[in-house]
Amino acid sequence: MYQLDGLGYRGATVVVTGGSSGMGEAVARFLGEMGAVVYIIDIQPPSVAHAGFLQCDLSDFGAVRATAAALADMAPIDFLFPCAGLPPHIKGPLYCMRVNYIGTRLFVEETLPHLKDGAGIALISSDAAMAWQANLAQNLEMLAIADPDEAYAWCEADPDGRVRDGYSTSKEMLVVWVQHAAVELGLKRRIRLNAIGPCPTRTAFMDMSADVFPEGYMDKWPFPSLGRMATAEDQAWPLILLNSPLNGAITGTFVYTDQGYSPGVFTGAIKPMF
Repeated sequence: MYQLDGLGYRGATVVVTGGSSGMGEAVARFLGEMGAVVYIIDIQPPSVAHAGFLQCDLSDFGAVRATAAALADMAPIDFLFPCAGLPPHIKGPLYCMRVNYIGTRLFVEETLPHLKDGAGIALISSDAAMAWQANLAQNLEMLAIADPDEAYAWCEADPDGRVRDGYSTSKEMLVVWVQHAAVELGLKRRIRLNAIGPCPTRTAFMDMSADVFPEGYMDKWPFPSLGRMATAEDQAWPLILLNSPLNGAITGTFVYTDQGYSPGVFTGAIKPMF
């Protein structure tokens, strides 16, 4: 469908978490259309074409380790796209932290032995992480906790102060971890690690969140560049392009893919919605 062989995905082995729905599904679909060999990891079986599927719940650290170990059969892996995530109102802020940050970080770290040197990792954070710099001292404290059980216990010890809503905090932690971990990964193995920060996007994830916002709230959200809510496909392409080997000089980067909302807030052109 796409004449994009120059991006480096044709024939490449790719692993996508959260590839059964939303942005992850769009990523898996586009990569498959570009000729990649796509393996999907999710709780639910995928509906898009794929070379293999492994079922995994990122909140189960034992299952995460077992799933990552099973990827040895697919090695060497060229590209990793951690796209799985959930909102806090599904099972609460602590569970959100467990999946979005702790489980995602554990999965990537356990999968690293199966990635080739020079591989690319691109994951999904959110523009809800806009305050990561303001919360950096606390975020660095959690970043230093490598063991997932200890990290979760740290969150449980002070959920109101350390976890807050769970979603924005988990997305901030992904941003801080990406920027920190990318240095060592690059120096030792030339592996690039980056993240995108989407705005509200039309997916099942957003549909599940609809009741959380006041009536008419999203109708007032400013979408400067598209004038509408983004689609999963709108977000999949920046992630795919960011992870391409053509972007060899880009690592440790957090790219806002929120139609200009964050830059607008930072410069005063847009009034914050929160």
